[in-house]
Amino acid sequence: QVQLVESGGGLVQAGGSLRVSCAASGNTRSIGDMGWYRQAPGKQRELAALITRDGVTNYADSVKGRFTIFRDNAKNTVALQMNSLKPEDTAVYYCWAENRFGMNYWGKGTLVTVSS
Repeated sequence: QVQLVESGGGLVQAGGSLRVSCAASGNTRSIGDMGWYRQAPGKQRELAALITRDGVTNYADSVKGRFTIFRDNAKNTVALQMNSLKPEDTAVYYCWAENRFGMNYWGKGTLVTVSS
């Protein structure tokens, strides 16, 4: 089992920056890819950014050039630096991890609100 706990999030004005972090515990050796999903009000959950254990990253088109995902395998953490935030980035951000057997793990989510 893997547990994911997010921190960060909050309220920020449009154009501002925010960082959300996630700490993994439990059977962390089994973790492969990690990332951040987000779910805006009334919308489906979508992938924002993903990072493999080797550091290969993938971003949603909507966040490319503004968001950067970081990972520290030694500390079992993953973070998302969000710059040039827009009101449409408002969402609950969920930390996600997948183990080598394809099992998905989720954090409880942290709310990011971007005011216009």
